[in-house]
Amino acid sequence: MEMIPMLMKELEMEAQTTRKMLSIVPNDKYDWKPHEKSMTIRSLATHIAELPTWVHITFTTSELDFAKNAYDPKVINNTNDLLAYFETNLEEAKASFKKANEKMLEDSWTMRNGDQIYFTNSKAEVLRMTYCQIVHHRAQLGVFLRLLNIPIPGSYGPSADEGSM
Repeated sequence: MEMIPMLMKELEMEAQTTRKMLSIVPNDKYDWKPHEKSMTIRSLATHIAELPTWVHITFTTSELDFAKNAYDPKVINNTNDLLAYFETNLEEAKASFKKANEKMLEDSWTMRNGDQIYFTNSKAEVLRMTYCQIVHHRAQLGVFLRLLNIPIPGSYGPSADEGSM
């Protein structure tokens, strides 16, 4: 089986769950955070919504150097804008897959901060790591929302709020 169709299918499957989670972020809680060391819901949800951009970045570059590319996240202030941002980034990711070829997945990609190299992996591995980051941060968001007593939608089956199978 070719990897690009498989990765595209996985992206769409994760997007369905991500969309459900982002859609329940309350507009009046964007500045809330559960702990002084935690991100705000705004920062966390925005990061989740921007992660599909990593598909395009992975296919169109050979590295990300934080020393040369300062992180400047978009400021989102409501859930409608958050969902629109996610959908725009998801469409860019899908378009990048459509332009890609299997051979590109074998190319190396590096994340660094100047001389400090965090990792060098194949582009296929970087894409999988991106998906893992989406799931990881989506789970964090689920904890944040649970602490606010907001019912959580299921991810890979029903949640405790939706009942058992």
